[in-house]
Amino acid sequence: MTDDSMTSSPAHFGVVGAGAWGTALAQLLAADGAPVRLWAREAEVVAAVNADHANPLFLPNARLSPSIAATDSLADLASCDALLIVVPVPFMRGVLANLPAGDAPLILCSKGMEAESFAFPIDIARALCPGRPLAVLAGPTFAKEVAAGLPTAITLAAEDAGVADALARAIARPHFRPYVSHDMIGAEIGGAIKNVLAIACGIVEGAGLGLNARAALISRGFAEMTRFGLARGAHAETLAGLAGLGDLVLTCTSSNSRNFALGEGLGRGESAASLMSDRRSVAEGAFSAPVIAAAARADGIDMPITDAVARLVAGETCIADAIQALLSRPLRPEGR
Repeated sequence: MTDDSMTSSPAHFGVVGAGAWGTALAQLLAADGAPVRLWAREAEVVAAVNADHANPLFLPNARLSPSIAATDSLADLASCDALLIVVPVPFMRGVLANLPAGDAPLILCSKGMEAESFAFPIDIARALCPGRPLAVLAGPTFAKEVAAGLPTAITLAAEDAGVADALARAIARPHFRPYVSHDMIGAEIGGAIKNVLAIACGIVEGAGLGLNARAALISRGFAEMTRFGLARGAHAETLAGLAGLGDLVLTCTSSNSRNFALGEGLGRGESAASLMSDRRSVAEGAFSAPVIAAAARADGIDMPITDAVARLVAGETCIADAIQALLSRPLRPEGR
């Protein structure tokens, strides 16, 4: 796709990754009968989408548009005008390296940091797909609500204003409203850290610590998100918007969030290993917590809640000790 072609909205989308969120995005884009190509790793998902217009493995009870065509070959995405990348961050490098050649924009929809490099999805995409326009999609979105056509607002961030505007027009629907931003790193940081904080809020719920504690944790967690984001060049207004605070509120207040549900189990005394072994869908915060905590320590950024979640997920501490450590920290002004 040339720069000139980005002045008009893409007509044919491909979605790379057929988990709950990828499937919901495919349904959003195909709900009016537009053709969407959906890549899945699992043969049973490809078969179910094509034969039954359903994805019972990752998005049960959702009726999918017959205009969604599933495939297990990335080469089948070569003709798409734009690609939504919705694979977990630990697998993103391998998938992007095998995309068919082309210059179609990539919309990065996954949240987290790569363990080995502390890279965000935009860093990985820039390294592996240097000729493609990039954008980030982030915000308060439960997959089943998006697939059902319930009202949703999100952030769509791209450095190039023309790319951002064209992609926003292309994905907008009467019930799905994108707000354009040019702060891609802010959108990615908000999405990654809110998953970690959702685990913490789930722990509060599972351990019966009360609503006061949850409200305090959301507020102090947002302070951690802001410190980390500003240190890495994010804009404060992005972190206070849909991709940061908006997504934080959603995932920290509902067991529909995989991360919150994981935290609830931890709060009840279950082990992270047993909780995650029973899940088809990834609780991204479990993988992000140790990476973000390590990146924060390397940069000298104070993130005690994130560090506590990382230690709890790794089995290095217990709930009582983690709470005691947080509550016994030295008193300080609220702005720090």
